[in-house]
Amino acid sequence: MRYISTRGEAPGLGFMDAMLAGLAHDGGLYVPHAWPTFASPVVAAWSGRSYPHVAAEILRAFLGPDLTAADLARITQEAALPFRHPAVVPLVQLGPRTFVLELFHGPTLAFKDLAMQLLGRLIDHALKQRGERATIVAATSGDTGGAAVEAFRGRDQVDVVVLYPHGRISEVQRRMMTTVPDPNIHAVAVTGTFDDCQGLVKGLFAHQGFRERVRLSAVNSINWARIAAQTVYYAVAAVALGAPHRRVAFVVPTGNFGDAFAGYGAMRMGLPVARLTVATNLNDIVARTLETGRYAIREVVATASPSMDIQVASNFERLLFEASDRDAAAVRALMSGLTHARHFVIAPPALAAIRAHFAAGRADEEETAATMRTVRREAGYLLDPHSAVAFAVAEKHSAEAQMPTIVLATAHPAKFPDAVERATGIRPALPDWLAELPHRPERVTVLPVDQSAVERFIVSASRAAREGAAV
Repeated sequence: MRYISTRGEAPGLGFMDAMLAGLAHDGGLYVPHAWPTFASPVVAAWSGRSYPHVAAEILRAFLGPDLTAADLARITQEAALPFRHPAVVPLVQLGPRTFVLELFHGPTLAFKDLAMQLLGRLIDHALKQRGERATIVAATSGDTGGAAVEAFRGRDQVDVVVLYPHGRISEVQRRMMTTVPDPNIHAVAVTGTFDDCQGLVKGLFAHQGFRERVRLSAVNSINWARIAAQTVYYAVAAVALGAPHRRVAFVVPTGNFGDAFAGYGAMRMGLPVARLTVATNLNDIVARTLETGRYAIREVVATASPSMDIQVASNFERLLFEASDRDAAAVRALMSGLTHARHFVIAPPALAAIRAHFAAGRADEEETAATMRTVRREAGYLLDPHSAVAFAVAEKHSAEAQMPTIVLATAHPAKFPDAVERATGIRPALPDWLAELPHRPERVTVLPVDQSAVERFIVSASRAAREGAAV
């Protein structure tokens, strides 16, 4: 299995090399040279199997010979251990045809844990085999950073620097990054938006000398291994509801479009995904793009669902590549337009290809809060704001679905207690095993939106840079 860049000017790589690289050297994102596929009898046989078993079968198709079957089975089993539900991703029925897929039973109470626990072990395994170190830099709108910190804390081969928008994430999200005492973990509050953080990371990867000096790697959803790992829960959930013999729809709250593209990947592999609806909050660039064909950046609006407060959905580039018949030159032209004019227009055939797989909707702040109240009153269930955005959009599209619809619940409500309390009057408590989180001391560095300042900080934190300088 080889991986190619969406911009067509970087060499193809195997899975492990693409995973360690994160972003391709031409600025593109890696995708498989050809999508693996699973026959319906194979998918049907996953019914009743454990999450780690299905994960190993799906990931084996992406990894090829880069990892032995025994090592992959061990890693998928170990990655499931931190999850505090025996099903890992349980389904909860909230309506006649509506189900919530709880993706928040991991150590940081967010769906990012599902991919990150696998990614941490895969990267650690690859680096130990090679006798190398790496410096991981992650931009986060709230949840990716905490999941990365938890997955990589204390690991000998890796230093982690997480960039988050100062004052724009919840206290629980912040503390999951800033209260970890392990010396290989570094939290940086950037005085800007998530898009600024994401832009800094892309700039770091574009600076080749710096990238090589610190042996830079990324664990945002720009990393292909994250997308591959996220396809698993689409398969597990759909099979639990009778797929592939029964059609199943998904509604996905999205910001950076990684989770949504994982659903598309599952569909391309023949996994039981019949329909995908993308749900956005007021930062609705993806919904607007599907409506008009024009991808145009606006200012980020702060909302009660901060992990979705994004105007540059990086993973949308992967979908553009697929919808454009893998025309890398066309993708380069579109991304150049985005850089220079802050917008681009999708060609009609590509837009039609996207619309063939995706619907989209938005929920504003009032609708999100009303959905949280209604679901609590009618079903006795507390949704976090991000999951509530998806549930609100699912309700708008319910007449069209005519099949079981699975809403991805991407975070535990206790990660956003203020928003949940404002909407429902109920303040959700952290699980007992996280009760001390509000009292732990914090360790954080505040930096401006300045690539040079961020580079200097990363060099000071990177053992790979220090060891390279010593040599």
